[in-house]
Amino acid sequence: MLSLHVFCRAVLRQVGVSCQAAAAVFVPDLTRLHSPSHNISTSCSVNAHIDEDVFYAKGLKQTRSNEPGRGASIFSAGSSKRRAVRNKDEEPPLTTQDRTPLNRMHFPLPTEPLGSDGWRKLKEESTFPNNYEVRVFEQMIKMGTDLNIAKSLLSFVAKENGDISYRLLSKYLLLCVQQNQVDEVCDVYDIMKMKFQSFDTGANSLIIRGLGKTDRWRESIVILETMKKVGPVSARNYADCVKAAIKNQEGALAWTLYDEMIQKNLLVPEDAIQSLFDAPQDLQDDDHRKRLISILSYFRQNQIYPGEVLMKSIKSWFESIPSESWRGKLTKVTNSGHCQTCQQQIESINLTLAEYSVLKKAVINSIIQGEDTFRKTTPQELKAFLQFVNSRPPYDIVIDGLNVAYHSKKVIYSQALLDVVSSLAAKGKRILVLGRKHMLVPSKKWQKQDIQRLQGYADCFFLDNISLDDPFLLYACINSGSHCCFLTRDLLRDHKACLPDAETQQLFFKWQRAHQLVILSYGPGNPRLQPALNYDTILQSTDTSYHIPYDKTDVARTSFEVPKTWLCLKKEE
Repeated sequence: MLSLHVFCRAVLRQVGVSCQAAAAVFVPDLTRLHSPSHNISTSCSVNAHIDEDVFYAKGLKQTRSNEPGRGASIFSAGSSKRRAVRNKDEEPPLTTQDRTPLNRMHFPLPTEPLGSDGWRKLKEESTFPNNYEVRVFEQMIKMGTDLNIAKSLLSFVAKENGDISYRLLSKYLLLCVQQNQVDEVCDVYDIMKMKFQSFDTGANSLIIRGLGKTDRWRESIVILETMKKVGPVSARNYADCVKAAIKNQEGALAWTLYDEMIQKNLLVPEDAIQSLFDAPQDLQDDDHRKRLISILSYFRQNQIYPGEVLMKSIKSWFESIPSESWRGKLTKVTNSGHCQTCQQQIESINLTLAEYSVLKKAVINSIIQGEDTFRKTTPQELKAFLQFVNSRPPYDIVIDGLNVAYHSKKVIYSQALLDVVSSLAAKGKRILVLGRKHMLVPSKKWQKQDIQRLQGYADCFFLDNISLDDPFLLYACINSGSHCCFLTRDLLRDHKACLPDAETQQLFFKWQRAHQLVILSYGPGNPRLQPALNYDTILQSTDTSYHIPYDKTDVARTSFEVPKTWLCLKKEE
């Protein structure tokens, strides 16, 4: 591939510029740097690509398909995606008038390098001649266009303008990094250093990633240190430097950078952690092994689930430990909470008394008495509800009446709710149903006799029609004690976000998974409920075993879901 230095000199010769003049062209002109063509601002789309990790897309962001099967927990990885697909299937198809093109500016690119005449003709024929080169480069980045075609466009720009702007060089740099053309990255970096006194965060990030793969990798560490002096540095920048250090057998430097990420409360990217597990044997001393075990503790403390690729590196590392016989197998956990491979009981999901006390206090202070409460209810209604609940014995199940009633749109709402409540009452459960006052008004969907029978099976509290019932449900359930469950398909994400810190939010999510029931299927008179989980999906270990939940590559998991796949590691005697 033609070197960019050679390419630029050839371009300058073509436009009749001598070597001395060429040097003059590349000397930074401070007045021009602040002109529109050299403005390094948010209008430059380079930062947008960095922020979205576009140039990592092919390596890290993979298209994921849906896992088959129904009846999985609403917290199981992929459940949200499957619900979205089912809901979409139920919607009427869009008409031609409804459809909106996602990218109106898509246009064909040349399939081979063009001369100046060819690019000039395309520019004249385009509908955006004033911003043509930028738009073309953005399209090249999306399509992964061959670099020689991109160079021919830069040649055209240099001939037309006598110079190449910071913005276009940055986009060419992005294209080089995307295609892992590290020699080109070095060339562009050298040219940009000669032309410009400083770079924006996006360009620095690209240069760090590109240089880290070459024998000039220490320059990426220097750039990282410079960035730290002027502002916060992303975990992505640290990760690229960690990988470069490990590749060049600088284990101490890699761990120093890793520790900085932890101290700054940054989420360590998986590829950086994977590089530490995949480090050469020369670095695998006792201290290195202890540090890797500490990473597993970091996963547990922060409820982090490694991806499938990282999981395989962890498995290989354990199996390669000298003088220890570890064997790993991929597995799942039964409904009773046992590993299918080794039959070991997985850690219980139930909170300890101390954890429950902390959570109860946080729920009452942040959700029930928080600033947002009275936007959803009134002080009088809240007071009446608290008196109602506190004057009665604890409940076994609290039901979101509307949520349950609306589960099936093919039946009378009051009948659907009555079927569920009567089924639970037949099992001896004390039940509280939270409803709305409009349910008391007889109608085709809310029949009076059903509501009267409902009140015979359970305590009922009917809120104002505009009140939000979730805070009431949470208080009634958590105030009744650790045995009480609640029935709703609402995932309560807004209320989890109201809690004061990440630790309390993790406790809430753990409690929620252990206490939330959902309707698995419904037929008139025969509702089936999905039981709550009884084991915790979190990394756990003994002296002779590790059980690590991990994310499958082809299963989309949202933040309120947990994986269903595990790595079972056992130390053989």
